[in-house]
Amino acid sequence: MTNDMSSGDSSRNIIVFGAGGRVGRAAVAEAVARGHRVTAVVRDPSKYADLAGSPVMLVQGDVTDPASVAALAAGHDAAVNASARLDVSSEEYFTAAAKALMAGLGEAGVRRLLVLGIATTLETEPGVRIMDAPEFPEQWRLFSQGHVAEFALLSAEAGPELDWLMVVPGQDLDAEAEVTGGYRTAVGTVIEGPGRIAHRDLALALLDEIERPRHSRVQLAVSV
Repeated sequence: MTNDMSSGDSSRNIIVFGAGGRVGRAAVAEAVARGHRVTAVVRDPSKYADLAGSPVMLVQGDVTDPASVAALAAGHDAAVNASARLDVSSEEYFTAAAKALMAGLGEAGVRRLLVLGIATTLETEPGVRIMDAPEFPEQWRLFSQGHVAEFALLSAEAGPELDWLMVVPGQDLDAEAEVTGGYRTAVGTVIEGPGRIAHRDLALALLDEIERPRHSRVQLAVSV
């Protein structure tokens, strides 16, 4: 599926859940740089006042609440979920968010959804994921399982009207990494190399997939 809107009429309305985090902020900044209008959703807007200002509207919302998603997403062209919670079960949080996004975006008429995945769920060889290694830390296995459950839920329950994609950064998602202005991709598998990527380079991939969707209903690994 492609939808090239790179001319002067390319401005989109994009809603970013988890806009206060590093990936969320990078996505908001890249969207603004490309001339899009952004609704930045956070749990407590008072903590993220620096995000507000034209063309960014800072709002309070809950990505696990279908009614909140539907109300905030109305009138938008695409949604990004870059949110995470460490104070609740990973599987509980990410599946609740997936369910709310499917229901809320459906009600709002938003057809494109990008969710942020985690590199540990990618395959190193057919049928073998990073998280399956015997020495993999159990606490991170449990966190990774939340994204596995999220992907399975979207795969099983998202209707054809929702064009969703899980974008998965390399293992070394680093705020201090060199910004290259480019990236490589693979579907479902680890990309050969150090796996290091800056948040700004990851944001390029997110916005490219909003402006010109090329992948759907898969895990898209992104690295430099």
